[in-house]
Amino acid sequence: MPGVSSFRNTLSHAARGALAGLLAAFTALAVAELVAGLVRPAAGPVTVVGGAVIDRTPPAMKDFAIRTFGENDKTVLQLGILAILAVLAVALGLLALAHRRVGAAGVLLFGILGSAAAVSRPDSTGIGDVLPSIAGALAGACALYVLASKAQVEAVRVPGSVPAPGPAPARTRTDGADTGGWSRRGFLAAAGVTTVAAASAGALGRYFTRRQGRGAVASRESLVLPAPASPAPAVPAGVQLKVADVSPFTTPNADFYRVDTALTVPRVDAGTWRLRIHGKGVTRPRTYTLDQLLARPLIERDITLTCVSNEVGGPYIGTARWLGVPLAALLEEAGVRPPSKRGKADQLVARSVDGMTLGSPVEDVMDGRDAMLAVGMNGQPLPFDHGFPVRMLVPGLYGYVSACKWITDIELTTYDAYDPYWVKRKWARRAPIKTQSRIDTPKPFGRPAAGTVTIAGVAWAQHRGITRVDVRIDDGPWQDADLAPQATVDTWRQWSYRWNAAPGGHTITVRATDGTGTLQTEQRTRTIPDGASGWHSVFVTVP
Repeated sequence: MPGVSSFRNTLSHAARGALAGLLAAFTALAVAELVAGLVRPAAGPVTVVGGAVIDRTPPAMKDFAIRTFGENDKTVLQLGILAILAVLAVALGLLALAHRRVGAAGVLLFGILGSAAAVSRPDSTGIGDVLPSIAGALAGACALYVLASKAQVEAVRVPGSVPAPGPAPARTRTDGADTGGWSRRGFLAAAGVTTVAAASAGALGRYFTRRQGRGAVASRESLVLPAPASPAPAVPAGVQLKVADVSPFTTPNADFYRVDTALTVPRVDAGTWRLRIHGKGVTRPRTYTLDQLLARPLIERDITLTCVSNEVGGPYIGTARWLGVPLAALLEEAGVRPPSKRGKADQLVARSVDGMTLGSPVEDVMDGRDAMLAVGMNGQPLPFDHGFPVRMLVPGLYGYVSACKWITDIELTTYDAYDPYWVKRKWARRAPIKTQSRIDTPKPFGRPAAGTVTIAGVAWAQHRGITRVDVRIDDGPWQDADLAPQATVDTWRQWSYRWNAAPGGHTITVRATDGTGTLQTEQRTRTIPDGASGWHSVFVTVP
């Protein structure tokens, strides 16, 4: 039937264009990955475009992404970018069937956009960062031009006739070639060659990327952490309750939360790493190697870290035993004085190798708390995900103003003179951790059996400590929970309460009091701009 035949021809025409576009995009990304592997892996187009998207995403959307996808938010972003690229690639492939040069120019345009994103990144090293996007776009444009030429349908022209609009029907031979039309064999051959070439380029790119990181991996594997001059105080017996489903007092490295903006985790070679201390009020600027830091007296402390993106009852909190160099001592040697002692700087800006900037109050860093440049985590060199070779942490402050990973620069300045990354995005300049508590068991919508039920969880108010936890069932009176021993004021504290559960639906609520006597506020707020607040509650049904 003529109508069915025409539809099949149109569908075949569109399929060829879509496949040509997708193969061109695959070629572009594979070649870009190869060049990035040779130049700098962090300059790959998906990484730089993803970073640019993160930088320009409103804080509320970032908060939504972390709340919804958790630590998979970066994977979701990358998959989203690839999905959008696939749709655009199909569109360019269809366009190229009628206008090969225009379709190829569209691919080049994306290369220009990728290059612009690369040079806009705070960790950009200059013109070299544009090479992956440009090389990938050129390869993709050439691939699309060739594939489109093989996929085009050439109308059979009769002298003196007027060609009909749209693709002309092809006349098919039994050997698979279309007379007066397109060559199926030629297109499939070109597509096959393109696929093999792109896959090979991508494999080479991954090989070179891994090779670039081998030095960093080797430097971590060979690093031997020295014994601390000041070991962590002994953890009191009983800090870990013998209650199922309560978070462990010490969080294993593999389970420790990770929230940052790095789409590609930096792999820094410890042998080439340097830390510079400079800026306002620094009378003796310093640059340190890792070996120089390790030669100094180190402290070991149990410290609980909390992310400002942690919702009430959320998971972005953990405790580790950290080994590091006291930060205040380094600053004092550089001539830095806190504002309370007429120092010129009130803000310490920490910079990461990926360009991230975090601002901490100088007064807090130098007030006697165990602020440090950490080199070890739970007895091991820092994992790459958590800042190897060196990260900063300041007990009592949310991570976005204190816990710079992959740190490479410390600049002393003022809050009036400079806004770090998150402050530019409307988060608060100063962010002490709020008093919070969480119910770990029973779980929300759980179905505990009637009778004695142990309710348990954790509470925290770093650098103030926890002195009391109260539990309420439904609208009843607040009852004192039993507290596990407190390790230090810089760690969370476990608690439990034995409840005689009666059948029916019940709401369990918890609140805590910190070491200053301040009761955790009931007022519910979101994480923006300085951390969530409110009482955590769970609803359970007792059969």
